[in-house]
Amino acid sequence: MSTTTAPAAVLPLSIQDAEALVEAARAAAETAGVTVSVSVLDAGGHLLAFRRDDRAVLISGETSTRKAFTALQLNAATADLVEAVQPGAPFHTLPTALDRPLLFIAGGVPVHRGGRLIGAIGLGGGAPEQDHGIAVTALRALGDVA
Repeated sequence: MSTTTAPAAVLPLSIQDAEALVEAARAAAETAGVTVSVSVLDAGGHLLAFRRDDRAVLISGETSTRKAFTALQLNAATADLVEAVQPGAPFHTLPTALDRPLLFIAGGVPVHRGGRLIGAIGLGGGAPEQDHGIAVTALRALGDVA
């Protein structure tokens, strides 16, 4: 007789979590002297929270959302994907395989809880390394989400 236990329930990314991520990213960006837009998506790709600083360029909002979508779809930080999408690389044709464009510039990071993908955060407006660092800082500030 086999006994298996069901995996523990994992809470989805809530609106409160998403707003906390946005606030943590805003604070980290302010500390770094960077003006960014922040997008947080749930596991289904729905926008849960968004913030665009009035000083940020308009396209930074679209950029942050696309970075979050890319991190969610590929379950990887966009900083880790840049080389994989260069001509001749494994993901070179991937952006045309999906119905929503991806963005392979650092600043998108998946959000996990209990080992499961529950969403993603994306930042746009700073240098790619700054966007990535701020996204990671926001995840750390949220605590049990990583």
